Parts: sequence; structure tokens; C-alpha cells
Amino acid sequence: MRRDRSIEDLSDFLALPITSVLATFRPDGRVLLSPVWHEWRDGGFNVGCDRGNAHVGNLRRDPRASLVVPGQEPPWIGVEVRCEARILEEGVEPIVRRIAARYEGEGRAEPDRPGRSVLLRLEPGQIRAWDFAEDEEG
Repeated sequence: MRRDRSIEDLSDFLALPITSVLATFRPDGRVLLSPVWHEWRDGGFNVGCDRGNAHVGNLRRDPRASLVVPGQEPPWIGVEVRCEARILEEGVEPIVRRIAARYEGEGRAEPDRPGRSVLLRLEPGQIRAWDFAEDEEG
């Protein structure tokens, strides 16, 4: 396993529409894990969601978050970011549509509930990136 991968080395991987996993903390301290759509842009991850989503409430109370992007096939690349997330509320609809278009295509990328979207911004506080390329070669 190579653990020394830089985020710059993984730009092609991060451009793929892979469902990631977002972790936030519930009020009782338990972790809430959910699959989310994301994009890597300008040195951080953008995740669009509905302003009534449990993650939004959790982050308003406790901004600590983790996002994992797991590779779906060899060489099993992965990225984990741990940070304090920001919640952006103004002018986010075009970004949320762009993220949806990565996964569903342009024609289906309209938000279901316009005006209800927020953007979670996760800029790396700590980042971990890996792959198993060396293991696959053996």
C-alpha cells in the first residue's frame, strides 16, 4: 500500500463521479455516515445538500467532518479529508447543479427543490491518500 500519494497526483481519480462518504457528529456524539456526491475544486471538496439535511444541522453545531472517496476498482485508490466544514448558503444553486450533472448528466441536473440547497465546503485540515498499485504489480 502506498500512503504517500499527494492530492495533486490524484486529480484524475478525483474527477471521477464516485459516491463518497461524509461523516458528521450527531448531538449525542455518535457518527452519522452518508453517501454523498462531491466535486474536488479549488483545493477542497464541495458537497451539495438540502438545508434541512441532518448533516447540515450536525455541522452547524459541530463543524468537524470527514469525507472519504473510495476507489471502486484496482488499484483501490482512496482519499480521506478531515476538517472543519463550512456551510455556504448564498449563490450555491449553480454549484449544486454542476455536482449533480457529474453524476446524472446535464439534462437531469436540476435541484429537486430550488432555494433549499446549501453547499458544504470541506477544505483539507488533514488529508490522507493511498493506493494499492504496488500490491497489484506483485
